[in-house]
Amino acid sequence: MANLSGLDTESRQMVIDTVGLLQKRLLTKDKILEYDTKEIFPEKIIREMLGPDIGLQLLFIPEEFSGMGGGARDTCAVVREISRICLGISTAFFAIQLGSDPILVGATDAQKEKWLGAIAEGNILVAYAVTESGAGSNLAALKTKAEPVSDDTGKIIGYKLNGSKQFISNGGYADLVTVLANTPEGPSFFVVEKGMEGFVQGKGEQKHGIKASNTSPLSFTDVFVPADNLIGLVPGNGLKQANKVFGYTRLMVAAMALGAAQGAMDIVVPYAKERIQFGSPLSEKQGYTHKLIVPHAVRLEAATAYMDEIALRLDSGEEDLQVEGAIGKLFATESANSFADHAMQALGGYGYIHEYEVEKIKRDVKITCIYEGTSEIQQSIISTFRWKTSRKTKGGYYAGIAGDMISLQNNQDDVGGRLVALSSKALNAVIDLAHENRLTRQQFAMFCLADMMAYVEVAAAMSRKAKTLADSFEPESLKIKAMARIFASETAQTVAQNTMKIVTGSGLFDDKRVSDFMESISHSQLVRCYPGLIKDMDQVADILFER
Repeated sequence: MANLSGLDTESRQMVIDTVGLLQKRLLTKDKILEYDTKEIFPEKIIREMLGPDIGLQLLFIPEEFSGMGGGARDTCAVVREISRICLGISTAFFAIQLGSDPILVGATDAQKEKWLGAIAEGNILVAYAVTESGAGSNLAALKTKAEPVSDDTGKIIGYKLNGSKQFISNGGYADLVTVLANTPEGPSFFVVEKGMEGFVQGKGEQKHGIKASNTSPLSFTDVFVPADNLIGLVPGNGLKQANKVFGYTRLMVAAMALGAAQGAMDIVVPYAKERIQFGSPLSEKQGYTHKLIVPHAVRLEAATAYMDEIALRLDSGEEDLQVEGAIGKLFATESANSFADHAMQALGGYGYIHEYEVEKIKRDVKITCIYEGTSEIQQSIISTFRWKTSRKTKGGYYAGIAGDMISLQNNQDDVGGRLVALSSKALNAVIDLAHENRLTRQQFAMFCLADMMAYVEVAAAMSRKAKTLADSFEPESLKIKAMARIFASETAQTVAQNTMKIVTGSGLFDDKRVSDFMESISHSQLVRCYPGLIKDMDQVADILFER
């Protein structure tokens, strides 16, 4: 692809290597565990990460404002690497980028020069203040208000902010906060600076996890904000600016979850090689490998394949990828959270001990299913928009995926394409059935559809990755092909089960109608989705555990 934004591979690796050096010097295991135990926000270290000697924030700042001009692929890779060390630290770093996003997408050139330049210099901690206690992910329900203040001539010279924000990462320490507030013209972003009269940065919350990050409430009481601090200088564009970056920011949360999960994988795989139970290592026992590790490794790899595809599309200049961001976040975060739970189980009693880190990872990773929109919000976005797309294209959207998978399967050793195509065709039929019978009014049915949609689209990405690697004769292709087949089987199972939940669970259809519909979508073939599954899992385990 021509004209891709972002860094070259060598420059990206240089930044990743810098994160590795940080781990050895500033973010050692002992320090990470101490921050977690004592609930310490390591402000000095975070600021050092932004300082002139390291300057990690330069990654996401455009070159014209003294940054590196990194793209989505670069940020995903670096955020993932930081999250592998500590999700709390990466939350603090990500909050700086998130807080900068309204400026990046909505500010005037002069505003960008002022604020992005200051962020690039490394002297500023940034926060993003949108969430409110009564609004959550519903940005349209904002109560924080910005009332215009005019001079004697009637010219607006500023705004008075009144309201409060909740769950703001870096909120208690930020020097600059991008705040969403209602003006007479609609929601608008403002830059509020530390020390402004009436602006109070509250005490940090005591949290279940990510204890190395700061999460604080913010309050605004008649805070005068100069008109020049209205991002873009035109009121009423706040929701448009927020929505513009959701596809991007939710993909970053997916990367964070995958990084934390990789941190757990780095612990449980070596442990299994060394831990002897009943005369042999755990790595040789299917109860360990096939139950606790391999299925999760497959899902994490599939999530990575999807994330990489969407990041590439973003770097290619595509916009309005909000649904793709939602799919990436939903699938990656739920997969990472599930694996963290099984990683604790994999270590037995040690998994419950602080020193072995997986219990911390489990506590940390749960937040990725919540912040930047809960999993349920993502399910609502996915099902609503994909349902509408499917109907608008008269089934063409998922028929296109099915066709792509059939073509791929005809030109490639088995990478799961047949089952993904079958699943995509069935999904099309279920969407039509749900629409025609008004089941789209049932949130449970829509959530079932969302999971089917996410699985099908992620599975398609995984199969495409397997084909690409196989065509290039990459050493990794053997593992990825086996994983693609395993994941295609899981996708078919998910589609089969959720179809039954929708069709029979609705209570609208008699037995004959149910039977006819199931036959029309080849439901029996979806159910028989495990040819060679155990052999494929054996192969993946052999590679993962170097057996």
